[in-house]
Amino acid sequence: MATPVSLRTWIAVLGSTLGAFMAVLNIQIVNASLADIQGAIGAGIDDGGWISTAYLVAEIIVIPLSAWLARVFSVRRYLLVNAALFLVFSAACALATSLPQMIVLRAIQGFSGGVLIPMAFTIVITLLPKSKQPVGLALFALSATFAPAIGPTIGGYLTDNWGWQYIFYVNLVPGGLMLAMLWYALDPAPMNLSLLKKGDWLGVATMAIGLGTLQTVLEEGNKDDWFASDLIRNLSVVAAVSLVVFVWQQLRRKDPLLNLRLLGNRNFGAGVLANFLLGVALYGSVFVLPIYLSRIQGYNAEQIGAVLAWTGLPQLILIPLVPRLMGRFDPRLIIFLGLALFAGSNFMNMHVSPDYAADQLLFPNIVRAIGQALVMAPLSAIATAEIAPRDAGSASAIFNMIRNLGGAVGIALLQTFLTKREQFHSNIIGQSVSQFADATRERIAALTQYFMDQGLTDPAAASHKAVMAIGQLVRRQAYLQAFADTFLALGIALSAALIAVLFLKRAGNAAGAGGAH
Repeated sequence: MATPVSLRTWIAVLGSTLGAFMAVLNIQIVNASLADIQGAIGAGIDDGGWISTAYLVAEIIVIPLSAWLARVFSVRRYLLVNAALFLVFSAACALATSLPQMIVLRAIQGFSGGVLIPMAFTIVITLLPKSKQPVGLALFALSATFAPAIGPTIGGYLTDNWGWQYIFYVNLVPGGLMLAMLWYALDPAPMNLSLLKKGDWLGVATMAIGLGTLQTVLEEGNKDDWFASDLIRNLSVVAAVSLVVFVWQQLRRKDPLLNLRLLGNRNFGAGVLANFLLGVALYGSVFVLPIYLSRIQGYNAEQIGAVLAWTGLPQLILIPLVPRLMGRFDPRLIIFLGLALFAGSNFMNMHVSPDYAADQLLFPNIVRAIGQALVMAPLSAIATAEIAPRDAGSASAIFNMIRNLGGAVGIALLQTFLTKREQFHSNIIGQSVSQFADATRERIAALTQYFMDQGLTDPAAASHKAVMAIGQLVRRQAYLQAFADTFLALGIALSAALIAVLFLKRAGNAAGAGGAH
């Protein structure tokens, strides 16, 4: 018989998952409007990237700290304080007038917002019985997969119609509702400040330094030509040393900051690997598609958002149905189908062309939305099915940190991959489009005549313009082929996740699906 769940518990789950949704949304919603923010606060293109990097670095540091800090300050107090800080610093970001101000405010917003993600996951798997966890995990999936997909849509609309400040103000109304729900639904508990004395401070320090420097390397590496930069090389060494010491420290302690031994559990280990690859593709595709639509099709932020809406909106309909599917079918089959559809949507996009725009992207985007909707809830359920309640905080921190880290790795690799493949294809095409080739000379002559017919009287200037036009066509074609290669790479990453799913064992009722049997 299914265990009854009180209305108050469901309000706690809804409030916490709403917070996680807002925290994840604030990654992509800002990225969609970065150019407008940079212009408003006088930031250069390169330096403006720190507006996003500051948020991501702070978020990925606090996620693994949250399980321990929640035990120190109590779940209710820790969650309420950080939820309030997230709203305060969201509003403060809208009032920033300089780049240093914005970076500091975004870092604090990321540090407080990052708490909301693992705490929502922890609340789902600790407050809900196994039979009801699929519903809670489906709600959490809205933050994990729907929020990144819909972020550019909301960001583009608000920026173009209201101004970039509203991408921060938009947090206030749902944030107020979240605070009220958490205030009502979470039970007060005493603080346990004695844990601070016994805390794994070496683990805290090495984890924070390692993850912070690694995230910075991933965010800034492509811009600085990776290891050609002294800064990137030095940060990479610091990250590697710190993370090695962190892992050693966690494995030797009886009461570690994060229980990394959980990765030895077959389902959790394979689930974390699949979740990492899902993060690569999830955040990678949200990164690649806007660049394609901007560079190749010339779309503005609102137009890009309208295209990407179809990767998000169908999930609102599908995700609530996933718990029922988990009650009828083996969750592994649902995960496998979801990843296969997500991979297939990327393989469909390999056939990009100059005419491949909103209409042609519609079907692949819907397929992608269906795939994403099917993956997260069953993957979370089956990965955590055998996790003891005392390890729920560590499991939540590892699972969510790894997905975010996968996103950072994916974007960094795809940035470099896209650049290198564009250069490769430009060289290949350039060998065929030589000024000594008859076809090229004929094309230059035809374009020169065209520009002169349009009113350009200087033959030399018209010829130069013709050569430039051909160069732009060559580069555009090279970019098209590079984007095709990038979509192929995303599909391959998801195919690798399919292999990880094969190592999952059937968890039966423990997966949460059994409540329907």
